[in-house]
Amino acid sequence: MTVDTVTEIIRGALYTIIITAAPMLLISLIVGLTISIFQTVTSIQEQTLTFVPKILSIFLTLMLLGHWMLNNIISYMEQLWNNFALYIK
Repeated sequence: MTVDTVTEIIRGALYTIIITAAPMLLISLIVGLTISIFQTVTSIQEQTLTFVPKILSIFLTLMLLGHWMLNNIISYMEQLWNNFALYIK
């Protein structure tokens, strides 16, 4: 296995991780920003106010996009296993 092959595998893995995690991170960012703006406008300084809505939004995102996320990971793993003979040379 050459350095180029290892680099390509790592690049593919990092790309898959970023694409798979992006929906949850974006939803969490949007919910956190919205609640922070609400806290600023209303002068509520409760530290734990963002926790429950973020958890609920991430859970809802997992329910809606979990199938797509799992398919991304599975397709990358199938690609790795299908090219296994090329990697051991």
